[in-house]
Amino acid sequence: MSDAAAPGPLDGVKILDFSVMISGPLAAMMLADQGADVIKVESPGVGDMMRLIGSQKNGMTGIFANNNRGKRSIVLDLKQAAAIDIVKQLAADSDVVIQNFRPGAMGRLGLGHDDLLALNPDLIYVSISGYGQDGPQANRRAYDHLIQSASGLASVQANKATGDPELFRTLLCDKTTSYTVAQAITAALFARATGKAAGQHVEVAMLDTAISFMWPDSASDATLLDDDVDRRPTVGENYALTRLADGFAATTALTDSEFAALCSAYGRPDLVDDERFVDAPSRMKNGRDLGRIMREIAAELTVADFEGRIDEHDVAGSRVVTLSELAREPQVVNNEVFVERDHPVAGRVREPRPAARLSATPQRVSRPAPKLGEHSDEIVAALGHDPTQLRADGVIS
Repeated sequence: MSDAAAPGPLDGVKILDFSVMISGPLAAMMLADQGADVIKVESPGVGDMMRLIGSQKNGMTGIFANNNRGKRSIVLDLKQAAAIDIVKQLAADSDVVIQNFRPGAMGRLGLGHDDLLALNPDLIYVSISGYGQDGPQANRRAYDHLIQSASGLASVQANKATGDPELFRTLLCDKTTSYTVAQAITAALFARATGKAAGQHVEVAMLDTAISFMWPDSASDATLLDDDVDRRPTVGENYALTRLADGFAATTALTDSEFAALCSAYGRPDLVDDERFVDAPSRMKNGRDLGRIMREIAAELTVADFEGRIDEHDVAGSRVVTLSELAREPQVVNNEVFVERDHPVAGRVREPRPAARLSATPQRVSRPAPKLGEHSDEIVAALGHDPTQLRADGVIS
């Protein structure tokens, strides 16, 4: 994954990343892992707020490191005309600009999509927002859990016992937006490379992304609008964990053969012939009885017994693995998911490699996440400026 001799698929692509938090930074990081040269533009003082949140060592947080590797950091005071001029110089030679400020903020600086596309017609200018670039909620502040609530995701995650909506305890909307942004950028670059377009403005709203992400399965009932639809539960609505004697697991037995395998694994092959469970419609009709029986059996099994039996009988199942166990899981080790290395300031870190494997243009775990303003001098010097003077004037830091 770190073979410097093999260029990544985006080798030669230059990206100017103004984004903060997760929705933009993670997208830019994925493109950096694919070989793009990413310059992260940060504000004086704190810079990206992710530098302050969560576990940290020597000022480098885990969440910042996980979303900003592979980038160079420049700190610019965008209240100064000289800093705006530097941005325009960088944009004139960039392929992509990414920003996720509230609608209109970049335009007020003279750095909106119209401004920079006029300067560089081949530029891919990406605007990420919470709710959209216009409309009644466009100027609302947006955070992941707010978009979970606004998009319907929290209602989908409702507690089975109480019916109360609940939040996913991961930044689901931020991260799905990042993946959407990364794919949209490569699509726009492909369109440019094949002559279908020059530069263009790409708009991605977290709200739109969350709905698009949720809809294919969670809205399978809401998709069909006629009055005579045979309504059934969604696939995910039936998700539940199985309590074992010393842990938890997940299992699925959709087909008759899978049900037979599960019964054999649980030591109750006789259940296959029980008239209440002889086929899928019968099992659905008598789901309460079947669930009670299966829970009683599972409660007597240890996690070790469960894992041995599902492998022996080819059952679709898995124990619940914790984050502390994950790096030692045999399949995770086999897949070489994690890379451990020394970060210049954060010490020993563990990071997942890019998930997709490309045989000819491999992705890589790119350079460690930068310190605030680590590359300010080298970036402005490459533009022909005197870093010492710019620092003295407070333009860079």
